[in-house]
Amino acid sequence: MYYLIKDTLVECDMEEFHKDEYQYVAILTSEEWQDRKDSFEMGIDLEPEILEIHNTKAEVNYDSLTGTFSIPDRKDVTGEDFKFAFALDEKGIVFIDDNQNVHDIIERVQSTRKWRMPSLERFLYDFLEQIVYGDLALLEKYERELDSIEDEILSGNEEADLGRVNDIRNDLRDLKTHYDQLMDLAQELEENENNFFKAENVRYFHLFSNRVSRLYDVVTALRDYAVQLRDLYQAQLDVKQNRIMTVLTVVTTIFMPLTLIAGWYGMNFKYMPELETNLGYPIVIAVSLIIVVVSLIYFKKKRWL
Repeated sequence: MYYLIKDTLVECDMEEFHKDEYQYVAILTSEEWQDRKDSFEMGIDLEPEILEIHNTKAEVNYDSLTGTFSIPDRKDVTGEDFKFAFALDEKGIVFIDDNQNVHDIIERVQSTRKWRMPSLERFLYDFLEQIVYGDLALLEKYERELDSIEDEILSGNEEADLGRVNDIRNDLRDLKTHYDQLMDLAQELEENENNFFKAENVRYFHLFSNRVSRLYDVVTALRDYAVQLRDLYQAQLDVKQNRIMTVLTVVTTIFMPLTLIAGWYGMNFKYMPELETNLGYPIVIAVSLIIVVVSLIYFKKKRWL
């Protein structure tokens, strides 16, 4: 598909496309690109990596700029990325995509953008904006989930969903890498090494870089938050275990003298005077109770209970 950059993106045919009256946007499959790339007359030294796309990047050629996009699916961030390549010069940009990824983004740009001063730079800015559109809302959703899990942990709920914390942390890791690559791409465009872009329009790439930088900072903060939640959960478990150990220690300490008394009078030596007195049994009971009460009062004062 071919578009001309006018006050909006206008779909055109091959004849109108090759008049060179306007800058253009083209979407080709990898097969179409191999057949038609010479017609775009781009000085390409580094062929776009169509089959092996691993990240988002841009590479400067002698008379063109080529690169790839690897965009996480916001519905399944750790799943398969949306991948496509591109090549551009001062006349326009060609996207090489065997799926509908670019077409969907172009449709959103076409339906939502109208320009007073149309240019390739402004189109690229709006195209890149669509890639991160809605990300702030997604990050806010992650933050609300983490807040909810934190409340569960602080309330002592042992069934707090730490598995979800791990999922969010993994999503944030992939988004962080994605934003880092987008910032590198925007900086490459901003450098304008081949002077494809008008100097007054390079600011668009700086604006985009700043926006992605803010998203990067938010993601970094949320990842730290997720790690802190894991530490908080572990700390809560440690506190519970310490309380259990404290109770067991107190019980053991209280029963140690009682065990001594039981062992002492369980020996039944012949000349133990306490065995002959009528008050022996109640006295032992009273002593045992006093030991228990005194121990409990002592532990309370020490705040061990």
